[in-house]
Amino acid sequence: MSSYRTETNILRTICYIVMIITTILCIAPIWLLFINATRSTPEIQSGVSLIPSNNFMVNYHILTNQGLNIWRAFGNSLYISIFSTAVGVYVSMMTAYGIKVYDFKGRKFLNNFILVLVLVPMQMSIIGFYQYMAKLGLLDSYIPLIIPAAASAATVFFALQYMESIIIKDLINAARIDGCTEFGIYNRIMVPIAAPGIFTLSIFGFVGSWNNFFTPFILISKMEKYTLPMLVQTLRGDTYKTEMGAIYLGLAISILPVVIVYLLFARYIVSGISMGAVKE
Repeated sequence: MSSYRTETNILRTICYIVMIITTILCIAPIWLLFINATRSTPEIQSGVSLIPSNNFMVNYHILTNQGLNIWRAFGNSLYISIFSTAVGVYVSMMTAYGIKVYDFKGRKFLNNFILVLVLVPMQMSIIGFYQYMAKLGLLDSYIPLIIPAAASAATVFFALQYMESIIIKDLINAARIDGCTEFGIYNRIMVPIAAPGIFTLSIFGFVGSWNNFFTPFILISKMEKYTLPMLVQTLRGDTYKTEMGAIYLGLAISILPVVIVYLLFARYIVSGISMGAVKE
C-alpha cells in the first residue's frame, strides 16, 4: 500500500510538472506580446523583458496617427463575428435537430455527406464562391461573411453529436400532443436544453469569425470595411516597418477579445464538449 501511494504521488507530481510547463509555453508568447506593446523599438531590439515599459501611449499614437482607423476595423470585426455566430449557431442546431428527430429518405446519406464536407478545405471552393458573390453583386459586402455561416459543415457536425446525446423523443411527442408547433418545440424546448452546446458553439464561432483573415481578404477591397486581422496585416508595410512597438500593440488589440473570451468562458467550453460526448 505504501509503495502504491508513493508511485501515485510520483505520477501526480510528474503530471503537475508537465501541466505547469505546458501552461507556461502557452501563456509566454501572449504575455510577451502584451509586454512588447508597451515597449519602444530600441527596447524590443535590446532583448526580452517580462516587465511592462512606459511606451504604451507613444505606440498608440504612432499606430493611430498614420491613417489607420483601428477601432473602426475593430467594430467591423465585432459586427461580423456577432451576426455570423448568431446565424451559424441557430441554423446549424436547427439542422442537426431536424436530422436527428425526423425520419426521412436520405437521412443517413445527408449525415455522411456533412462528415465529408468537414474534411474539405474551404480554400478549395473559394474561387467558385468569389465568382458567385461577384455575380450577385455582393463583393465589398459583409453578407458573404455572415450568411454562409449558416451552412458551416463543422458546426453542423458538432451540433449533430451534441443533439444525439440530449434529444428526448418522448418529450417532443408530448409537446406535439399538447399542440406545440415544430418551430415552437425547437425554440421553446430544445434550445433551452441544448444551451451548453449552443454556448460552446457560439464561442468557437465567434473566435473563428474574429480570426478569419482569408475570406474577408478575398472579398473586401475598401479599406473602411477592413476587418481587424486585415488591418493588422497592413502593419507589415513600410510605414510601420521600424515601429515595432506599434506593430505589437496592433497585434495585442486584435488578440485581446479572443483572450478575454477564453478566460471568461473556458469552463463552458469544457462542459459543453463533455456533455456532447456522452450518449445515453
